[in-house]
Amino acid sequence: MGLIIGLLTLPLAPVRGVTWIAEQIQEEAERQWSDPVVLRAQLADIEALREIGAIDEAEADRLEEDILQRLMAAGHPAEI
Repeated sequence: MGLIIGLLTLPLAPVRGVTWIAEQIQEEAERQWSDPVVLRAQLADIEALREIGAIDEAEADRLEEDILQRLMAAGHPAEI
């Protein structure tokens, strides 16, 4: 039976491959979304942009608040 089912589902192999790739991309995106190392690097980038005047205080505060909320949602302390 395994051979017959394998032959019958063979046309679905590309779909399964694309689904697997999409799942891997989603897992990596979720990992990076809540990775404290990545988030702390983003906080440092915001501070650097603020210091050179590339973003104003309100925008920097908004971006920092978003990152701190992601840190807390991921269960990581908000300390930088």
